[in-house]
Amino acid sequence: MAAPLLVHAPATQADLLIREAHVLDPRSGIDGRYDVLVRGGEIAEIGPAGTLLASEVTEIFEAGGRHVFPAFVDPHVHLRVPGQEHKEDLETGTRAAAAGGFCAVLAMPNTDPVVDSAPLLRSLRDTAATDARVPVGFMPAITRGLNGTELTEMAELREEGAAGFTDDGRPVVSAGMLRKALQYQRLCGGVIALHEEDPSLSGKGAMHEGEVSAQLGVTGIPSISESTMVARDAMIAGWESGRIHIQHLSAHESVQAVADAKARGVRISCEASPHHLCLTHEAVRTLDTRMKMNPPLREEADRQALIEGLKSGVIDCIATDHAPHARDEKEVPFEQAPMGTTGLETSFAAIYTNLVLSGDLPLALVVARLSDGAALFDLPTPSIATGEPANLTLVDLDRAWTVGDGGYESRSANCCFDGQTLRGKVLLTVAAGTVAFRARHFEVVS
Repeated sequence: MAAPLLVHAPATQADLLIREAHVLDPRSGIDGRYDVLVRGGEIAEIGPAGTLLASEVTEIFEAGGRHVFPAFVDPHVHLRVPGQEHKEDLETGTRAAAAGGFCAVLAMPNTDPVVDSAPLLRSLRDTAATDARVPVGFMPAITRGLNGTELTEMAELREEGAAGFTDDGRPVVSAGMLRKALQYQRLCGGVIALHEEDPSLSGKGAMHEGEVSAQLGVTGIPSISESTMVARDAMIAGWESGRIHIQHLSAHESVQAVADAKARGVRISCEASPHHLCLTHEAVRTLDTRMKMNPPLREEADRQALIEGLKSGVIDCIATDHAPHARDEKEVPFEQAPMGTTGLETSFAAIYTNLVLSGDLPLALVVARLSDGAALFDLPTPSIATGEPANLTLVDLDRAWTVGDGGYESRSANCCFDGQTLRGKVLLTVAAGTVAFRARHFEVVS
């Protein structure tokens, strides 16, 4: 029998009442003021606001009309364990996730050593069983060492609880290797998630190839480096009847390639990240290394294509690609800095501030897309319904806060939204029936 896909540290199951909340769950169809009673880590009752009694609960949260959503699920984070704990670890990374309203995350394998064997995966899961504040799953590598030349033992890894497979951080350059992986996938299951980049096109680029890179004199990465690989891999997946997930789309040509593949019946899904949805290469003009990520921030036309893709359903979910780096690693000249930005603590607020308040996206769609990644990887999808495990987050949409003030829950501070004033603050997160996060300034009535 295969191991469960998610694991977390044991914690007391919650007995709590959230009163007078605006509950919004697009899946269950709830959108109005309600009380939510959680007993033994399960949603025991949902009633009209002000009607539920607080008997036998240990905590009462007076929501005062603040919003309760199904908690979010992030299928793409870097927790840097093993070997890079100076950047992040399972406790700090999942603490940051809880602070951002997430009830589950999937961790990438580009660690030191690479997560490419069952014993290493087993060790990681054992550590998560004592350290993880929210359920965490792991995505071992497609190829050994991420080198693209030899497949991992995918069946053995699935038995050990692999949620899927990815060489994230590196593309699977060889079409033949990807084809073999998809053939193996048909036997063992799971999703193959792909970082799409043609190294012969991206080269040593440090930002998007365009007007800004030319003006700054920084080597650029053309968008076709991504989109041509998306189109190629969609063709291979269709040929093999495989199941692929495209990570962190950034270019309008990539959105079109996914749309075309879906129209042909290819089993393909994809994600977009908050930084690509909210920012463009104009943000790189200051050469702030927090704006350096892979794929890079692109042009306004690309950003608009991602927004439209979320609306249409071509893009299936939002994923942060949370990529922590130590301060000294980022405090170097732009071209020398590592790629990546943190994002778990700012994901909802950045999108709400930049896209919902602006009218670009409806709130209900954002709430759905922030957890739609669960089903793509065969994880439980959070739902606010009686009898369901309590996976919910309480958010104050009116609260303005400055990113980075007071520090971060993450061990690293390389957030591309650092210093910005955002709206929408997570006050409480219940994950797998336990209180995983509560804001220090949020009073509890007991």
